Amino acid sequence: MTNYNTITDNVSMLSDKEIKEVLKKENIKNIYLQFIDINGKIKTLNMQVDQIDEILDNQIMFDGSSIGGFRENETMDLRMYPDKSTFLIFPKNISTLKNSARFICDIHNADGTPFVGCPRSNLKRVIENGKQYGYSMQIGPEVEFFLFKTDENNNILNTEKEQTGYYDVNHSNKYDETLAEILIALQECGLDVDAFHHEGAPFQHEIDLGYDDILKTADNLVTFKFITKTIADKFDLKACFMPKPIYGKNGSGLHLNISLSDKNNKNAFFDKNNEYQLSEVARYSIGSLLKNIKGITAVLNPTINSYKRLVKDYEAPIYIVWSVVTRSALIRIPSKRGSATRLELRSPDASMNPYLAFAVLMQTCLDGLRNKVDPPAPVEKNLFLLSGNEIKQRKIKSLPRNLFTALEEFEKSFVSKAALGDYIFNEFYQSKRKEWKDYRKQVTPWEVKKYIDI
Repeated sequence: MTNYNTITDNVSMLSDKEIKEVLKKENIKNIYLQFIDINGKIKTLNMQVDQIDEILDNQIMFDGSSIGGFRENETMDLRMYPDKSTFLIFPKNISTLKNSARFICDIHNADGTPFVGCPRSNLKRVIENGKQYGYSMQIGPEVEFFLFKTDENNNILNTEKEQTGYYDVNHSNKYDETLAEILIALQECGLDVDAFHHEGAPFQHEIDLGYDDILKTADNLVTFKFITKTIADKFDLKACFMPKPIYGKNGSGLHLNISLSDKNNKNAFFDKNNEYQLSEVARYSIGSLLKNIKGITAVLNPTINSYKRLVKDYEAPIYIVWSVVTRSALIRIPSKRGSATRLELRSPDASMNPYLAFAVLMQTCLDGLRNKVDPPAPVEKNLFLLSGNEIKQRKIKSLPRNLFTALEEFEKSFVSKAALGDYIFNEFYQSKRKEWKDYRKQVTPWEVKKYIDI
């Protein structure tokens, strides 16, 4: 299959005429116009191919008041601006997507001006701010997720019978076949896959996507989740990106390998003459992430369930420290240097909106450069083995313990406000406050079992 979605400059140079020629050659019938709402959900408008002129001319409109986070009953008549660099022919072996193509869209107002509530457009704004400082950001994501069999009520089946762990192979129930087809489809969609393997929990897997500029990486994560969910459905499985779906087992994270590049596209984190061969740019970025992490955690871990992963004993980071050695730290510095110098942020999970998350990460690093935020000394001990008293003696702080405390920190975070802008900041905050209030009213099976006889 011809790949029309590569990371070369050729795609962005496709003319409207060339796109139409591709559509005709590939016998495309449907065009998916996709965008992401504030809460990270993929939204799709399915159009017929004979509307391609209107699509390319930015004439497709929709009612924004029906989209969560777009200020219900106030925002009306928004316009979809397809980004031609995201033009993609879906793999033919996915029956539900056969003869279909896709654009990821920016959202504009009816008059053509950018809509301030569009997460993707907002990320572009932050990227431009970074260029004024002379830096761009690159991210390589390590995505953990589950493949489950579920019943008609979404109850997960057979987790206790599964014995596979790290790097194991599972030939039963078509799990390996499903993964193989996912990988083939991702490659046909132009996504680089560096590695994939079974993770520690039952039915849990990790796929490491390629390293790229943050807008491209965010688009790739959207494509990855959409393709993975679609193929899993084909095999009667559910691709689950929920951070903690199984009690007593490891949750799923989205580790982010982050670096900055200068105007000459050289890795700005590397300096062979400095301690650990990390430049001042790297140190200031680390320092600012540690300083501001509490205020941006609500964006990186935006659900109630996110904080059931961020607990002790399940390999997820909870302490706000950095390290060159231990994987128990919030920020780890992988051993490679030179052009591969990077930091690994280990707290995020895949329930996040990547456009919002990358915006706050970029803004946080820029804030560190502007204010020269030097980090404390790294901690090189296994943090999970330290007692509570040792943690207190070392004055090590922890991530927020639930969404409520994360939102308290978010509300007073100047970095988050600068990264998201007033509109998205307020919409995100109100949406998550409502989510917390709804959760507080719930009565769980655990509570009934625990307290019914009191």
